[in-house]
Amino acid sequence: MESSSVRLFHRQRSLHQILGGGTLADVILWRRRNAALGILFVTLAAWVVFEKSGYTLLSFVANVLLLLVSILFVWAKSAAILNRPPPPLPELKITEEVVQEATAFVHTRLNSVLSVSQDIALGKDSNLFFKVAGCLWVISVVGSLTDFLTLGYTTLLIVLTVPMLYEKYEDHIDRYTMVAYTEAQQLYARLDEEVLSKVRKYILEKRKLS
Repeated sequence: MESSSVRLFHRQRSLHQILGGGTLADVILWRRRNAALGILFVTLAAWVVFEKSGYTLLSFVANVLLLLVSILFVWAKSAAILNRPPPPLPELKITEEVVQEATAFVHTRLNSVLSVSQDIALGKDSNLFFKVAGCLWVISVVGSLTDFLTLGYTTLLIVLTVPMLYEKYEDHIDRYTMVAYTEAQQLYARLDEEVLSKVRKYILEKRKLS
């Protein structure tokens, strides 16, 4: 099939390149079919175990850690008594460089979030407001319909199916999506001209009078 000249958001790179072009991209796009199937089946099995056994994620992690710590403790004590080497554990230490990198990453992302929040609160970016409001509304609706574990499995299922299907039918999806996106832009432009601009003008007039 010939590649379409219309690409979503006018991108130049392929989906595989956008996803990093490595092993993760291969798994997501099912170029490593066995790995993708394995992840799906293991995650499905874990989801069924949690749902049927009544375990929560916190209790499961706590029990696994308890079992691991107990095994290592008994191993170390037995090794000391039998004059054997201790468990081969790596050095459990976080370097200063890792802490600095993590701090810089959190600092940058947090400042970005605060900047976006300020722009929304001051009404500087109407497009951004509607995007954030839409995302929060979707999260609220989804959160009221399902629990965190089911949401996590559903998200993984989407990640391992939607990109693969998109790559397979890329030309058709891009073409129809661009048409819908253009119509949505035109609809928003009319809404902004007929409603939002009048609301902004009314607010500015109120501020001047006050």
